Amino acid sequence: MADEVKIDGQTFHNRLSSLNSAWKADRRSNDALFAGVSSFVVLMGKNEDAGTYQKSNAMHYWLLGYEFPATLMVFTPDALWIVTTVKKAKHLEGLKGGKTPLEILVRGKDPEQNAKHFERCLDLIRSSGKKVGVLAKEAPSGPFIEEWKKAFGDISKDVEEVDIAPALSIAALAVKDETELRNMRDSARASTGIMSEFFVEEMSEILDEEKKVTHKQLTDKMDHKLDEPKFFQNLKSKLTSDFDTQQLDWIYGPVVQSGGSYDLKLTAQSDENNLHAGTIIAGLGLRYKSYASMVARTYLVDPNDAQESNYKLLLSVHEAMIKEAREGVAIKDLYNKAIGVIKSSKRPEMEKHFVKSAGGGIGLETRDSVLAINAKNTRVLKDGMTLYLSSGFTDIENPKPQDKKSKTYSLGITDTIRIRRDQDPAVFTNGAASDTGSVCFFFKDEEEEPQPKKQTKKDPMVGAVAASNITKTKLRAERTTQADEGAEARRREHQKELANKKQQEGLTTYSEAVGDENGVTQKKFKKFESYKRDNQFPSKVKDLAIVVDEKASTIVLPIMGRPVPFHIQTVKNASKTDEGDFAYLRINFLSPGQGVGRKDDQPFEDPTAHFVRSLTFRSRDVERMDLIAEQITNLRKNAVRREQEKKDLEDVVEQDKLVEVRNRKPNRLDTIFVRPAMDSKRISGEVEIHQNGLRYIDHRGSKIDILFSNVKHLFFQPCTHELIVIIHVHLKNPIMIGKKKAKDVQFYREATDMQFDETGNRKRKHRYGDEEEFEQEQEERRRRAQLDKTFKRFAEEIQTAARDEGWGVDIPFRELGFNGVPNRSNVFMQPTADCLVQLTEPPFTVLTLDEIEVAHLERVQFGLKNFDMVFVFKDFHRMPVHINTIPVESLEPVKEWLDSINIAYSEGPLNLNWSTIMKTITTDPHQFFKDGGWSFLAAESDDEGSDEEEEESAFEMSDSELAVSEESSEDESDFDDDASADEGSASDEVSAGEDWDELEKKAKKKDREGALDDEDSGKKRKR
Repeated sequence: MADEVKIDGQTFHNRLSSLNSAWKADRRSNDALFAGVSSFVVLMGKNEDAGTYQKSNAMHYWLLGYEFPATLMVFTPDALWIVTTVKKAKHLEGLKGGKTPLEILVRGKDPEQNAKHFERCLDLIRSSGKKVGVLAKEAPSGPFIEEWKKAFGDISKDVEEVDIAPALSIAALAVKDETELRNMRDSARASTGIMSEFFVEEMSEILDEEKKVTHKQLTDKMDHKLDEPKFFQNLKSKLTSDFDTQQLDWIYGPVVQSGGSYDLKLTAQSDENNLHAGTIIAGLGLRYKSYASMVARTYLVDPNDAQESNYKLLLSVHEAMIKEAREGVAIKDLYNKAIGVIKSSKRPEMEKHFVKSAGGGIGLETRDSVLAINAKNTRVLKDGMTLYLSSGFTDIENPKPQDKKSKTYSLGITDTIRIRRDQDPAVFTNGAASDTGSVCFFFKDEEEEPQPKKQTKKDPMVGAVAASNITKTKLRAERTTQADEGAEARRREHQKELANKKQQEGLTTYSEAVGDENGVTQKKFKKFESYKRDNQFPSKVKDLAIVVDEKASTIVLPIMGRPVPFHIQTVKNASKTDEGDFAYLRINFLSPGQGVGRKDDQPFEDPTAHFVRSLTFRSRDVERMDLIAEQITNLRKNAVRREQEKKDLEDVVEQDKLVEVRNRKPNRLDTIFVRPAMDSKRISGEVEIHQNGLRYIDHRGSKIDILFSNVKHLFFQPCTHELIVIIHVHLKNPIMIGKKKAKDVQFYREATDMQFDETGNRKRKHRYGDEEEFEQEQEERRRRAQLDKTFKRFAEEIQTAARDEGWGVDIPFRELGFNGVPNRSNVFMQPTADCLVQLTEPPFTVLTLDEIEVAHLERVQFGLKNFDMVFVFKDFHRMPVHINTIPVESLEPVKEWLDSINIAYSEGPLNLNWSTIMKTITTDPHQFFKDGGWSFLAAESDDEGSDEEEEESAFEMSDSELAVSEESSEDESDFDDDASADEGSASDEVSAGEDWDELEKKAKKKDREGALDDEDSGKKRKR
């Protein structure tokens, strides 16, 4: 066993003491749990890499934090005896001297001495009582086990063996402490991260591109994610700061099943069949620091109505079980609750398909059968217990199968939960969504939509329809893509004026060649000081050894017989390698020209000076070199983290103190919620207007102060077409709310909250039907109007109190709004008088129009349904803001809005690399505007326009040609209209007696009159 094993003595004694206390309490109350045992044995055989932990493994990890193979533990209510080898005994010696006496018997190579140790343990068992607890269902193996079995056989007739597994589950393993719960929470977040942020994306890509990928190949990709630490660092559900991916391991799966073959048991494995676009069940479980969690989801691809309704039923059953899981509830009640939901639903026949066991205990053991969730288990849940709930329907017949593999299917949902006192359980795996909107995927609808229906015979009387008369929208109000040529021409002229104005302003502002070298604001040289005096050195430097001084963030290295300090900010990294009997420690330092990334472009006071790039030390003490390398790495990480935190908080300001209103009650608005919330809980409070700012106080007394001097914009958004009414404050500088900085603070109330009734009308309960429905609608309208009125009045009171600050209440214009994606989700953007905002869904978007230099519309081309809009700010060091995926129906309104607020805009067919563009501009703004400034954006769209004009010019005619063509067209139309009459007259003339010779003479006469010879005339008539 490695020398770095460190057993937490306090945790050991606390847990052993709690086990003994529970044991003694049970003896005083009729031995219901421990069945009257006076001692019990935990026996560990040789080390076996099993997929799951048994009770013996779990007890070792619970007490010691490690697994000690070939070890015997004999427990009594007053002592613990351990028989183990010499190496293991060294780690256990430090545990002596606690509340519970600990006796360690060391095995060696002497068989007689080893037999005496076993004999002493047997004497302890005999003297304690006639009942001894054993783990009856376990079968450890190895020479050590055989010796014990032989010794224990001598007293087996004198004692009664009792299975102690249920007692250990309830008294020791089931209820978790805070450390155990934290490990399980991290394990669950890692599990849901792989499920929701890798598997779902991978599965969608496979199905969308119709790839042939087997279940085994897909699970192998999931398995390899454990070797990618960056994946877990970038998860949306953040893990703890000290999360170590090296301590992750699989305990279940990963398993992917589809194509009619399903197994909802934990023993299921992925087969070699290809992923089938139908019902897909994916499940996985991870263990972190020995503590396990599990998650499983069912994904439905193009489901029919029956499949969707069955899944909704399963989801309601699963949610009912979770809600029922509270302290004091018997486990069988969870299962019975699920059955009750099924029986009371519209599909009671689904009861026969429901799983017989719906989960069990989880923690150190993958599945603790003592807490199995079935109809017979009478165990009572306690606060701190952790369970995995696995709801499922098996072998369901599909009434409308898409193919042969879809005739039968199964559905399953698994979550890991923690039981809490007097409230719903905490769902550790809620990071993987299970609602129907998240698990149903529709691919066929999109593909089959453009396919025409069966063609019917066309009516021959129906002619061709002009393409310009066909519109995609059904309503006239939605046909905004049909541009008004006059408005477009007016906009173009105005935009040319704005572009020229911007160009002149740029040349004036940047009249001299000023800018940033390489387009990046130059970093300042920083000096780091380790020690001011020699006496501040650590005392260990006298040994001329490598010393890592965490307090001073310094590494002291012995060089030429002297201790030389290096601040951690001068160190790039440290690595350790082994060669033969020696270990080599290499320390790399930062120096000019060494790095190529952003993190390595550190400035130096004199780049031409001589620099030490690396130092290498050799030692026979391999473990010490390991320790030093780890200490340097951790010290470097902590220094980088501190620098990042400092950088993140650079723009956070410490506001002045709020001056409260003393002589009267402040104007206040109650029943208000705030975003961002001060913690995870959603608690209402009230907003007060004081002399120089606002104060929000929740019901627990927590406060948020906002000074008027730090307010940049104040918005009021009514609840029309929304679920909430909002007063939104956009700040000049961020403030700290809880542990996070925030530049937007929002006060809101739900407009659909029916917890109170303002009507006072008791007659409603005696009315039914349409009359009551009409009254409810009227009441809802009245209440919404009242909410808007109340919030608007309060916003105006804020404006009045801050009259000296120069800002007022801004209200979004919903009629000018459009859909777009400024962050990750598609939201409704709304212009105001001074801004473009999105205030409904966090993260909020507030763009001040006065700060915008130009706007550019990307992906504007025929055939695309969406386009993107990029705002470039006057501060060129600020990265442009993108609003993506705007429907093309909003193109004309967006142009009209931009033009009306005097923002110069351009458009192009492609997405541009804005980071490169802005770097070019900031390098030399004067040269940028000298070369034409933003005209390169307009040139892109002008090129397209010129191409179209060239194509059109090929068909242009002069006025005379146009007149001739009009006459000829009129002649042709006359001919077409009277075609039948002409034919009739021609036949009449022929019948009147004119022969071919006479007709030929007339034709020659006409040719001479037109100055045409016979040959040319013949050619022309042939045409």
